Amino acid sequence: MRASLPATLLLSALLAGCASKGDIPPSKHISQSGPLKVHPGLLGQPVPSELQDPAMVAAAPAEAPIKMDPVGLRTQRSVYFDLNSADIKADYDPALRAHARYLADHPQAHVRVEGNADERGSIEYNRRLGLKRAESVRDTLLGHGAPAKQVTVKTLGEKQPRLTGHDEASWAENRRADVVYEREE
Repeated sequence: MRASLPATLLLSALLAGCASKGDIPPSKHISQSGPLKVHPGLLGQPVPSELQDPAMVAAAPAEAPIKMDPVGLRTQRSVYFDLNSADIKADYDPALRAHARYLADHPQAHVRVEGNADERGSIEYNRRLGLKRAESVRDTLLGHGAPAKQVTVKTLGEKQPRLTGHDEASWAENRRADVVYEREE
């Protein structure tokens, strides 16, 4: 029974620490009926003035363009997909928009979008899925203003996995399309 006394004291101390409010402001509980509403800023859309924080509006210049430093462009070159899908998630839109802007501003730059798939599925199915993923990324880049002559696609299917394991973590890493700069300025 004595062995559990230190554990009990530790547990009660942790619970007491978690229960204290300290400097944490109370949360604003929001209730809504109907379907879930998402803040337009999370979707990359303009935020109406009634939803903007006045302190943030005063600090930010009006209509400031999204800026991504060159390091961001170099590190955010993979788009990951769900199983058996070529649909691009909204999370990747800012990075793809930045790549498209870079391509539009630098006519000498060229990218190749390489579509990949995990090892599950037939070789032909994975080749087609990789191509669909690459085309999805290309279409998004073109939709954001990248010139068509600067963007090509290639499918690798399952041929070049980033991780070679036979588990969900490896498969998730291999379900991707990579933006590969052939020429950068």
